[in-house]
Amino acid sequence: MRKREREHPCGVCAHYHKKEETCGVCGHRMCDAAVQQSSLQLSAFPSEILPGFLYLGSYDNSSRLSLLKIQGIFHILNTVPACQNLYKNTFTYHCLQDEQSIPFDDAVNFLEQCEKDRARVLVHCMSGKNRSPAVVVAYLMKSKGWRLGQSYQWVKERRPSVEINQALYQQLQDFERKIFGNIENNGPTFPVFSSSSVAPAFNFGFEKPNDGAALPAFGNAGTPSIFTSPTSEIPQQFTFGAANIRNNGAFPPC
Repeated sequence: MRKREREHPCGVCAHYHKKEETCGVCGHRMCDAAVQQSSLQLSAFPSEILPGFLYLGSYDNSSRLSLLKIQGIFHILNTVPACQNLYKNTFTYHCLQDEQSIPFDDAVNFLEQCEKDRARVLVHCMSGKNRSPAVVVAYLMKSKGWRLGQSYQWVKERRPSVEINQALYQQLQDFERKIFGNIENNGPTFPVFSSSSVAPAFNFGFEKPNDGAALPAFGNAGTPSIFTSPTSEIPQQFTFGAANIRNNGAFPPC
């Protein structure tokens, strides 16, 4: 297998095959643009919430050792006690033990330490739709100073499959009240998003547009609204590729 093929596994099934060929492992094939677009939410790669730092995904995403290494992710926040930590000798894990409510402060403290250490971190639950997105929303509120509605919208646009249930959303409202002293009264108590308002979250392998604007700096509680600039804008200093991989730039064996 050529080096280029080893560096770029399939974005849907995570196996190594050319786009126009059928995967010899699982039989997957990119038949046409419509099938490719519908497969994006089932991607083997986690969703990038904050460039070069915060990723959101499922238990399946957390089990793909080679892909996590390729993305430079070596810290994992496991939000489900029943999910096994598969690679304790490779990754730094932090597990939330409460199966009912989520200890947001505990989770946020771990993520803030990862940010301080400039370490990429994956937050996951079983499906990547409920508990782990709630943790990411709580982190955005606490560390970036964004309100609940803004934080939820930011995560939803980058991972359209997010479906936080009513009970967890109520916990997020309580957490917002704890941080800001009140909750926003100018919006619905539970977010409703039309399909037209959600942008695709997956763009691995393609250059991200950038017209010069940057994301708010990490750790800045006075960050202006995220809606003052297009959400597709990414900091120019962010790069993705072999330079971000540990082990002296070596790729994991096939």
